[in-house]
Amino acid sequence: MRAAVYRGEGRVMVESLAVPEIGAGELLLEVAVCGVCPTDVKKIHANLLPPPRVYGHETAGRVAAVGAGVTKFAVGDRVAAFHHIPCRSCFYCRAKVYAQCPVYKKVGITAGFEPAGGGYANYVRLMDWIVRDGVVRIPDGVSYEEACLVEPVNTCLKAVRQAEIGRGDTVLVQGQGPIGLMLSMLASREGARVLVSDPMDERLDFAATLGVKFLPQARLNPRRENVVERVKALTESRGADAVLVAAAASSLVPEALEAVRPGGRVMLFAQTSRKDHADLPLASICVDEKRLIGSYSADIDLQEESARLVFGRELPMRELITHRFPLERIEDAVELANHPRPDSLKIIVNVSEVLI
Repeated sequence: MRAAVYRGEGRVMVESLAVPEIGAGELLLEVAVCGVCPTDVKKIHANLLPPPRVYGHETAGRVAAVGAGVTKFAVGDRVAAFHHIPCRSCFYCRAKVYAQCPVYKKVGITAGFEPAGGGYANYVRLMDWIVRDGVVRIPDGVSYEEACLVEPVNTCLKAVRQAEIGRGDTVLVQGQGPIGLMLSMLASREGARVLVSDPMDERLDFAATLGVKFLPQARLNPRRENVVERVKALTESRGADAVLVAAAASSLVPEALEAVRPGGRVMLFAQTSRKDHADLPLASICVDEKRLIGSYSADIDLQEESARLVFGRELPMRELITHRFPLERIEDAVELANHPRPDSLKIIVNVSEVLI
């Protein structure tokens, strides 16, 4: 099979690998599409993990083989898969902090080498705990492209819920890339008044095209205006009830703390590199009682809801997809995700032209 192998120093090479072998309780999935996630792009370009690995975890495809004992799925089933699934019984799972579960931290999908998602390959092996709880059947009439977005929607829904976004809140979303747009739509869906900021006018304009239901109340460009001053002017000088940080730039975190009201919440969503640091005014957390919180990866308790939002087209997810690349052009896909253009949002790798 063909697979895009991370070889270190930002290099991803399309190579020939053996099709993974599966064992009892496992599935072999023929990958149709895989979304390009900023987290994987960061791992590639910042060399966060040692090579070789096959990345890609926003995966949808067709079951190609089933291991002994598998009864929930059959060859030919169209499915999307989550690469992290918790044990449900450890200390962290009992506290519902699933992303800190030791089993959750193990990646349960691989195309070879150290498991890393594997979606940038023709076939992936889904391990038994993933098959039990992390595979979602795709309804008829729903494309693979839409289905691969269930995982990122889940992660965004988790962040919105952990930030306690509710009706009547004013929420600032910093960054209007694909993740920022998802967070904005989900915050709107919870009944919040949403303000958005981004240095690209094209992205701010796009945010206004997703329908009246998701229309931002204000679109702010930090290149032209002071975001904090504008947010306070729109909130009777208080500041936003919550700020969702949807871009990785460390400079956004102090801005978020300044833009949020006393007692408000700042949710870090994109700060996934342990190499990143920010100089923060600690009194704003202590004296002003502002809460700085984080959210990472998906929540198994939100699987059904996130799948319904995508499969039922309650969110206009298809409109976010702007670029598609064949597997052989994976380097172009990663480069565009790492250096987005004004016209680029969600990027999809078409792994199998046959299935699509």
